[in-house]
Amino acid sequence: MIPPIANDFVAGETPAAALVHVDDLNGRGVSGILNLLGEHYSVRADADAMAYVGLVETIARRGVDACVSVKPSQIGLNVGADVFRENLARIVAAADAVGTFVWIDMEDHETTDVTLDAFERHAVATDGNVGVCVQANLKRTREDLDRLADLPGKVRLVKGAYDEPASIAYTEKSRVNESYRDCLAIMFEAFDDGVAVGSHDPAMIEFASELYAERGTPYEVQMLTGVRETAQFDLAAGDEVDVYQYIPYGSKWASYFYRRIRERKSNVLFALRAIVGN
Repeated sequence: MIPPIANDFVAGETPAAALVHVDDLNGRGVSGILNLLGEHYSVRADADAMAYVGLVETIARRGVDACVSVKPSQIGLNVGADVFRENLARIVAAADAVGTFVWIDMEDHETTDVTLDAFERHAVATDGNVGVCVQANLKRTREDLDRLADLPGKVRLVKGAYDEPASIAYTEKSRVNESYRDCLAIMFEAFDDGVAVGSHDPAMIEFASELYAERGTPYEVQMLTGVRETAQFDLAAGDEVDVYQYIPYGSKWASYFYRRIRERKSNVLFALRAIVGN
């Protein structure tokens, strides 16, 4: 059972619970991105694709406004690149058959090439029914955007949460913010199939709005469950941008919850307020 303090960041332990959360969000104008918790599986049995195959079919059957997001290490990358490719192909094929969108999350820098290769393959094969995440803290990302610009599908830009070496990544917050802005500007200029702004930073969301006013490029804002949800609902109430909430669920909630707490001081304060009942 998920304790109340963690329940704000995780939408239950089962697909049914997660879909109830999606129903509530849809009623407030927010779409869902469902992610089954668990990653870095080194045993093939643990990296099975069937949970996601069943999930995309359930989303279509229920008619909710939601898609899914998968981590490469969750579906076999640590077992072998061939296992990852096989499992991702099964998920994407099942999703494409019922019209459910699939996001491919980005993990640490060692997975970047295999993840982008997989995205390119499926973006072309499905005419854009997949998306991929790129990270502004990596120095290579601007060049990656040049590669991705001509492909169908969506690209989500995040600042990057992995502790990467300074030789390949920006480590100062100000420099990461500068890179995020630069990457957003490139995406609004060069991308036709839509830009996904994965950020809770009001300055970056405002900058995206300014770029939209200049370029007219369709975009969406994506935020996490339990983080700045009032801002999510306020954005969704307007007419300019689609808003998506990234919704983790599943039995492996504990490690995810503690990672969220460690990453953000504001999350710690949120958790403390929950404890004292304020």
